[in-house]
Order: sequence, then structure tokens, then C-alpha cells
Amino acid sequence: MATHDASGQTHDVVIIGSGAAGLTAALALAETRRVLVLAKGSLTGGSTAWAQGGIAAVLDAGDTFDNHVRDTMVAGAGLNDPDTVEFVISRAPQSIDRLTELGVPFNRESGDLHLTREGGHSHRRIVHVDDATGWAVQEALLRAAEANPNITLLPGRTCIDFITDRHREQFSAAGRVWGVYALDEESGRVERHVARATILATGGAGRVYQFSTAPRGATGDGIAMAWRAGARVSNMEMMQFHPTCLYNLDVKNFLITEAVRGEGGHLLHPETGRRFMVDYDPERMELAPRDVVARAIDDQIKRFGLDYVHLDISHQPADFVKGHFPTIHDKLMTLGIDMTAQPIPVVPAQHYTCGGVVVDLDARTDIPGLWAAGECTESGLHGANRLASNSLLECFVFGEAAARDILGRWDSLEAPPAILPWDESRVADSDEEVVIKQNWTEIRRFMWNYVGIVRTTKRLERAASRIDLLMREVDEYYGAFRVTTDLIELRNLLQSAQLIVTSALRRKESRGLHYTLDYPELADEAKDTVLVP
Repeated sequence: MATHDASGQTHDVVIIGSGAAGLTAALALAETRRVLVLAKGSLTGGSTAWAQGGIAAVLDAGDTFDNHVRDTMVAGAGLNDPDTVEFVISRAPQSIDRLTELGVPFNRESGDLHLTREGGHSHRRIVHVDDATGWAVQEALLRAAEANPNITLLPGRTCIDFITDRHREQFSAAGRVWGVYALDEESGRVERHVARATILATGGAGRVYQFSTAPRGATGDGIAMAWRAGARVSNMEMMQFHPTCLYNLDVKNFLITEAVRGEGGHLLHPETGRRFMVDYDPERMELAPRDVVARAIDDQIKRFGLDYVHLDISHQPADFVKGHFPTIHDKLMTLGIDMTAQPIPVVPAQHYTCGGVVVDLDARTDIPGLWAAGECTESGLHGANRLASNSLLECFVFGEAAARDILGRWDSLEAPPAILPWDESRVADSDEEVVIKQNWTEIRRFMWNYVGIVRTTKRLERAASRIDLLMREVDEYYGAFRVTTDLIELRNLLQSAQLIVTSALRRKESRGLHYTLDYPELADEAKDTVLVP
């Protein structure tokens, strides 16, 4: 039995998020089921479309799955789950085949897929579409979804909270998820989207930081919603900072892909021109994992009072640079920077959320009726640091896994009960939007200053006390006024910040992306930081 949402459509499965994970799951389910895909803002507003690098896959005869597994575990500082790593990496070639069938125009050389190399990888294994792989993947998946009569795409929906058993007309405390309440951003009405199965594919929480390469909507919505509904989250302290974001006061959040270093780019002190990575990782230099490179740049900036460092690939032939990085080259030229002839000013910026909602190999969360895939999850793949270009791969593999598990157990999934409408009887329209803007700015600034690349217990405790204060203020505000997208995002941003800080305070060591001056050594045993609601 399919159920009706507020717009009169029928659907069996609700998917929250229209990026790589969400659309992969939708296409796999739509062979036999009616699927509704909800997107905050536009259908292309998520992180997938922004991914410049590529997809890691063992396709070369000189490479092996074992090599890729080893590289992933080394980057993840041993915190990865070996079963998950093998599960994902062994499925990479099939994912590339499916994307090729969907029409993704991967770069080729003499007919074969062109493979590039990125930091942390021992071999060339990055399949790519120039330097705009994510956009090409997003386009192909969206094109296929739009052509499928069993998929309904609904943009402009900001999800508020999961519909659970406590929202039934006949109250139950069992806790199963039956879909989601979502705000229609245009009309301001809150809709019920009810289904037998719900898949969370909302991306990360990068916007909790002042400087981030994440899109505007990456406010930790799915992670916060799942936490409030009773799901465990894990390793939220593991926030990856991309070493090389363009330093430009007029252009925010423009990423200079890892592949620039993979193809020979050098990191230089901007005043002396010296290659400084020799002081931090003399063997791997610029090809060291992201956490090592980001900390090195952060150290240079702080030690020498710099605004930025230089990334220089101008020693490579101009045609080579333009051929490999056309998007970056064209963008930089509009800003008066010719990367074929001069260095690029770069700084680190938050880039990827390695922790998230705990899922198993079937993409199941702790909560019956709820599956999750992609950056909002902690599957065990990334451990303490994501290896470059493993993230899109995780989206494809776990999107497929969620669909496969739902279809395999379909007959045992109950039809949804009658669900109560959203209750707005005791709220008014806000007349103090400035409160939201002020709190948003404050959170992002203290998270950057206190919970950034290098941490201390004192800084983390300062952040925790600010969060406690803001939590009370935002809860009071949320309870009194009608929801807006800004208010929903602020609530989720604050919840995500609390999870990050709580996790960081619990880890009494420095491992991967979590580096604290109070506990600089590695603990004897690698353990996940698991938070239980």
C-alpha cells in the first residue's frame, strides 16, 4: 500500500537529498517502487555537484584492491572498519560501469579511462571528468531520475524532523520512522511525507565552520534529525579540512582540487618561495594525506603571520595545466590569476564531515524504517580521515546497499499508520530574524577559532559553554515561532556543533583529523567515539 503526501503524490519510499547517494538509491528502487526525492533548495544544491576531484577505483592492472584498502586505512589512521573498507572498494569498478552507462563522460586516453592520482593514493586510480567530476555525475543521475516515471523530484523542501511513532494518531513510543515533516519553502506550509521506508542522504555539516568549501545548505540537517529521533552518531570530531581553498576576499569557498598537487603542484612559502612540506612529511611531501598537509599550512600561517601560502603548478607546461584543470583555470583567470604562470594563494577550509549517523553494510541506522547513505553517515569507511575521492564512491555503494536492503525486506515492512498533521496552533510569525543571523554567525566563528584544525581542551570547553547557552536561546525561539528554513538550519547547525564538541572532548589522543595539543600522542587502541541519544 502506497501512501499520499501533502501534494497528493503516492510513494513507497521517501529519500531526503538529491545528490549522488539519494539519486543512486532512487534509481535502484524505482524499478519496482514509487519514490519521492526531497531536496532543500534546488535539486543540484548539494555537495555532489561541487566535487572537483573524482572517484577512486582500482582499474589499472598494476593496482590492486589491497593497495586501495591499505591507502584508505593509512589515511584513516586505523580507525576505519576493515569490512566496510573492503566492501566499498571491491564495488568501485561496478559503480564506474553504471555511471558510464548513465552517460557520465569520463576522461579517456587512447580509449581507456584516464586515471589521475591524489594525495594519500599509492597509485593512479582517480576516474574523473576534467576537474568537474561531481557536476557531470549530478547531471547524469538527475537526467536519469527525471526520465523515470516512478521517481518524483520535489525541490524547495526543508525537512524539519522525522515522522515517528509518537506522531501517529494512535500514539506509540516504539520509535519507528514513517517519513518526514518538511517545510514548503515557497508557501511556508509544513507537509507530511509518509512512507514505508525513509533514506537519509542530506550530506555533511560543513557550514558549522566560518570557512568551508561545503555548499550553503550543508548545515548538518540529517545528522541532527537522526540524533533527535534516537540514532547514534559516531566520530563527529573528525572534520576534514581541505588544505587548499582559494584565498580571495571576494570569492568564498572556491576549492583548488587535490589533483593539482597530484599532478605536480608545489606548496611554497609566499615570501621565500621555499617548499615547506619537506619539514613535515619529507617522503610524501605534497602527496601526504589531507590532515598532514592542512596542519602544515595552518602551522606556516600561524608561525609566520601569513594570510595564505602558495600552491604552484606553473612549472608544468601551460597546455597540460589548462587541459587537466580547465574549470579552475578559467575561474582563476576571471580573478586575474594565471595558474600557468603564477602561484595560487590558498588556505585550509573545512571540507568534509567524516563522522555522522552510524550505519551498517546494509545502510541501516539504529531506527527501524530509516536508512542512510553518504556524508551524513559514519559507515566505517573513512575512519579518522577521508582518503581523497573515496566520498563519491561511498555514496554510490551505500545508495545501492540501502535500495537493495529495502527491496529485499519489502514484504516485511508495514504499511504506514495514520499520521498527525504538523501542529502550528501555538506559534506566531517571528519579528526578530536578526536573532537567527546573529546566532548563525557566532556559532561559525567560535567553531572555527575553538574547534578547528588544532584544538585544546580549554578551547573545546569554551565552545561547549557557548553552545549550552545558545541551545537554551534557540529552543525557546523555536518553540515560540513558525519555522523558516533559516530557523530550521540554525537549530540543526547548533545540534551538529554540540555533537562535534562533545565528541572532541571525549577523544583523549591525537588521531587523524583530531589534533589536540593536550593529548598529542596516539592512543594504543583505535576506538570510535560513539554518542548515544
